[in-house]
Amino acid sequence: MTLERWEAVRAALPETGARFADLVAGVPHGDTTSLGEWSIAETASHVGMIALMYTSMIRGDGGPLPLPGLKDPIGTASVDTISDMNALALELYPERDPARLAERLRADIAEVLLVSADLDPEKPVWWLGGSRVPVAGVLAHLVNEMLLHGLDIARATRRPWPIPAAHEALFLELFLFGMVRNDMGRLLDDAKPSPRRIAVEFRSAHTRPAVLALRHGQLRFEEPDGTADVRLRFDPAVLVPMMFGRISRARAVLSGGVRIGGPRPWLLPAFLRTVRMP
Repeated sequence: MTLERWEAVRAALPETGARFADLVAGVPHGDTTSLGEWSIAETASHVGMIALMYTSMIRGDGGPLPLPGLKDPIGTASVDTISDMNALALELYPERDPARLAERLRADIAEVLLVSADLDPEKPVWWLGGSRVPVAGVLAHLVNEMLLHGLDIARATRRPWPIPAAHEALFLELFLFGMVRNDMGRLLDDAKPSPRRIAVEFRSAHTRPAVLALRHGQLRFEEPDGTADVRLRFDPAVLVPMMFGRISRARAVLSGGVRIGGPRPWLLPAFLRTVRMP
């Protein structure tokens, strides 16, 4: 990991946090639906809970969590059970007033930045399902949570919400690829594994070329060598929201934000059935 990337994610976090907090604080009706059954206030509370938890988790020292009731659900989480953990977290983090949520989020982001300032950005810390994520990846994950849920709230309130491609590139490189390099833990345990190896190459103007190779439910990070089954050329601001269901796959492809190639592009759906986001 380069110093440039570390500085970039440390700059992206307060920038995105300020935008998200301003968006939430300006919501006239927090009970408006924004995502599935969640209201805008519940969506903001979900993000606030994550920021609060990261003030402790990012130390990676096994210390007590701000919401101790989440310790066991965090340790046993998989992609298919994260929704249950999130429902519990909303009960344990009951704040729903938009102005207070915005204020608490600003304070917790400042704490995350303070706690992580002297840490090695590549230090792996325990994350969901026993996975291990670099410190810089934890920051990138929080940035992505605010970008995606900011989009949910902006859509519900009919406000603009730009998603910078460079910020979503940080999610891919520092969080997703960083976690695969370290340990995925139990996150993919409930997924139906592909019977054959599927290698997907990722290329964009904002990321280093990388390959994720899937075999028997295990995911590995590899350097590109020209043998990938599928090659994706993409705009991170399209690919990442697509991975989380904010943009349809058809729209992502038709817009040119995701271009699919390689010798066996038909293997991509099987790859995505296993390697999926909650």
